[in-house]
Amino acid sequence: MTHRQLKQKHRALRKGFHLNLSLRTHRALSWLDRAEHSHDDADGQFIFLWISFNAAYATDIEEQYRTTEKGMFEAFFKKLVDLDSDDRLYHSVWAEFSSSIRVLLNNPYIFQPFWDYQNGKIPETEWQTRFQTSKRKASTALGRRDTVAVLSVVFRRIYTLRNQIIHGGATWNSQANRAQLNDCIALLSKVIPVVIDLMMDHPEQLWGDAFYPFLADD
Repeated sequence: MTHRQLKQKHRALRKGFHLNLSLRTHRALSWLDRAEHSHDDADGQFIFLWISFNAAYATDIEEQYRTTEKGMFEAFFKKLVDLDSDDRLYHSVWAEFSSSIRVLLNNPYIFQPFWDYQNGKIPETEWQTRFQTSKRKASTALGRRDTVAVLSVVFRRIYTLRNQIIHGGATWNSQANRAQLNDCIALLSKVIPVVIDLMMDHPEQLWGDAFYPFLADD
């Protein structure tokens, strides 16, 4: 689905939404719209897509990521998959991106422990062991077609790429990260509209408070 289609749906249904859901989806859609108009700037498109996802997800990712990787994103994706009676997320992952996901999961440059080793925080053997363990677990999830587990792992990897770009750890338009950046953009462009659509389809669910509540024109 495109931003235009989702925005029309949002306008038609938002009167029946809790304010928090309406605010989350309104903000997420605004950034999705910006991403759809940024095809000439892959770095910008990636950033706008991530903001769109985070507007919908709306939790303190930074704090969660500092405390533990385990469980990050799982609860959110499990909730969405459980609500997804038409298996849209499932088909987005397995029909279109299973090969790209395998490539992403085998890419050490979006695996945070690799950079922890490069920065002298952990020994080489530790990041390599953790990388092999992570790949084995991901391979098992791929073999089971476990959509929740696979999306959770992939989004943790995407989050590492997000950190590289947002914190100035990459050069704009660099050829060094084009492959993983383009794969992440393709996946986010497909998954985020489904996420927003599923949230709007289930206004009865508790989606949580917005961190920055509505105070004036947003």
